Amino acid sequence: MSLEGGCSCGAIRYKLTNTPLIVHACHCRDCQRVTGSGFVINIWIEKRFVESSGATPKSFVLKGGTGNDHEAFFCGDCGTYVWSRYQVAPGGEALFVRAGTLDNPDAITPDVHMFTRSKLPWVRLPEGAVAFETAYKIDDVWPAASKERTRRNLAAQS
Repeated sequence: MSLEGGCSCGAIRYKLTNTPLIVHACHCRDCQRVTGSGFVINIWIEKRFVESSGATPKSFVLKGGTGNDHEAFFCGDCGTYVWSRYQVAPGGEALFVRAGTLDNPDAITPDVHMFTRSKLPWVRLPEGAVAFETAYKIDDVWPAASKERTRRNLAAQS
């Protein structure tokens, strides 16, 4: 899989060189606030599979839906949020790339909806969508290939 994207002004460009571990639609109030939207779609992928070019993103630290800190990265010129890094994410250095910054955002569909307890009432989830009121357990949701990739990432860090 090779997906490309970038910020609104084009100062930051990136290419994803592997498939995502999983794709989230997060409906927490923090994601709503930081995106100015009803939810965010995050592509969870290892940092080494995000080839970035152009300007270096700026960042700041804020609380995520779990209450833990995460670092949000954005373009210093146009302000577009391109990805986040959550310290609690297992499997090593991972980024949560904003699917809305893809050149072709239609290429991504959420695997799971989370923090639906704060989902805006006018947002309708697709029938049969996997959804959780808060966070979920990786073992219950992730595909086997993603769990194995994460296991290998952790083993390589030891």
